[in-house]
Amino acid sequence: MAIRKLFIANRGEIAVRIIRAAQSLGIGTVQAHSEADADMLAVRLADEAVCVGPAQAAKSYLNIGAVVAAAKASGADAVHPGYGFLAENADFARAVEAAGMVFVGPTAATIERMGDKVAAKIAAKAAGVPTVPGSDGRIDAAEAVAIAGAIGYPVMIKAAAGGGGRGIRIAETPEDLARLAPQARAEAEAAFGDGGLYLERVIRNPRHIEVQILGDGTGAAVHCYERECSLQRRRQKVWEEAPAFGLPEATRKALCDSAVALAKAVDYRGAGTIEYLYDATADAFYFIEMNTRIQVEHPVTEMITGLDLVALMLRIAGGEALPLTQEQIACAGHSIEVRLNAEDPFMQFLPFPGKVAGLKIPEGVRFDHFLYEGYQIPPFYDSLLGKLIVHAPSRGEAIALMAEALRGIEIAGLKTTIPLHLALAADAGVAAGEFHTQWLEPWLAADNLKPRAA
Repeated sequence: MAIRKLFIANRGEIAVRIIRAAQSLGIGTVQAHSEADADMLAVRLADEAVCVGPAQAAKSYLNIGAVVAAAKASGADAVHPGYGFLAENADFARAVEAAGMVFVGPTAATIERMGDKVAAKIAAKAAGVPTVPGSDGRIDAAEAVAIAGAIGYPVMIKAAAGGGGRGIRIAETPEDLARLAPQARAEAEAAFGDGGLYLERVIRNPRHIEVQILGDGTGAAVHCYERECSLQRRRQKVWEEAPAFGLPEATRKALCDSAVALAKAVDYRGAGTIEYLYDATADAFYFIEMNTRIQVEHPVTEMITGLDLVALMLRIAGGEALPLTQEQIACAGHSIEVRLNAEDPFMQFLPFPGKVAGLKIPEGVRFDHFLYEGYQIPPFYDSLLGKLIVHAPSRGEAIALMAEALRGIEIAGLKTTIPLHLALAADAGVAAGEFHTQWLEPWLAADNLKPRAA
């Protein structure tokens, strides 16, 4: 049954993005908001809005009972979780369905299975997807020492649940392992309520490449090509591209085919992402995790394929079979997205919320955001203001267009990460595609980011 009324259980730019996709399909929208977000753009754009609690996310956007009750009371027949907050929470998905509404995403069982890094790795192996050498399951201290000795140091200690770089430590020696494993366990327990750990061999200077997939829950799935996400600070992506540059065509095909195989194996429903580490020196790729939601960086895939991934999620959630075959999905040109955060890059990226005193967006580019002149950025949430996205026939042209767009955009009244992206767009290493997941932080430490003269 097609969705008639959609409840949006998120905020910021992704809430605006979901509203626009729903409107394109003639679906009514109800926007959830905290007391601090009563005047955000998504509230203004939605057909209806409802407050789900106070400013603190734990009492509003993360309060499953309050969100589900508000969605049910609004008369919505479906809930879109966006990304972050409750997007990958199996209990939330179950509660939505138990209340008689459709969860726009995979089943709770799939979220649970693929959200546990160990279970996801087992599923990937079963589907024939290459995985990083490491433990086959959760481990205790004694097992960690034995496994690390077998696969060789250095090893990465990783949280079985969660993400965002938390619960991760790198051990170069057995002594490091004994010291760092308890730290990783404690951090994982605090962040995710689950202190389970596993081990992987460290791949030196890898690239982070991910594949966008779509499935309809019946075993049918397709890929929408890959994205390059190697420019990261503290394991958080800052600059993303599609497709990945310099990837041998046979490797690209094998990478994308493996993602489809895994999506089919778990009967995936909706839009999801399979993430890999790519060892360029060996031309080898390894599965690391699956994100069972729409990604922040999905626009670059939309730009190279011409697809509306959020609208496709809504159509699939409404009961449609997968409306595309693999042959119908083509890749054209090159797209780059940069994340513009309310942070001061010259002050260790200190958050800098404030009032938007002026807003100027250059023509010919895409800017997914939730800003308007006079809007007061609340200090309670993630600092992402929006994503600037460009598309051009080639990567070189896309970088040039991005630099031009960054010089043309104005977000007055705030400190933003625009200077970081301007410096990256001008960097010879970025132009040559010589970076990897450990490249950006030493680049910053080497004082490559400098204030421009007025």
